Amino acid sequence: MVDIRAMTAPDLAQVAALERQCFSTPWSPKAFEEELENELALYFVAAEGAVICGYIGFWKIVDEGHITNVAVLEQYRGRGIGGRLIAQAIDTARAAGLKLLTLEVRRSNAPAIALYKKYGFVELGFRKRYYHDPEEDALIMTLYLD
Repeated sequence: MVDIRAMTAPDLAQVAALERQCFSTPWSPKAFEEELENELALYFVAAEGAVICGYIGFWKIVDEGHITNVAVLEQYRGRGIGGRLIAQAIDTARAAGLKLLTLEVRRSNAPAIALYKKYGFVELGFRKRYYHDPEEDALIMTLYLD
């Protein structure tokens, strides 16, 4: 069974390894350590026993939330873990009184786009050449919470 819980310092090595597996330009372990110390950042992990199989993070910026990353290990995809992580972020953002959640996603990432739409996110625009390695535009997607 996969549990969703707050990310803690002992999770950082696995989260950094997961990040390297999921993204072409991964965040450093130090970046995640700094996020845990950032009072405006909230991060959650999906854990099956001792294995961290996914995570999500977002920043609270005044009354808005910005999802920084969502990742699930490839062998755990298709089991609803990404959706549970997104639901956790939405519930947490609502409880914090935030008015919206926003994120960027690669235009080519059809599974992620479909998942975000399933949870009510809408496309509001794009950022030209936002991603590197490979270079690609990002869709800006937003969920209004109120």
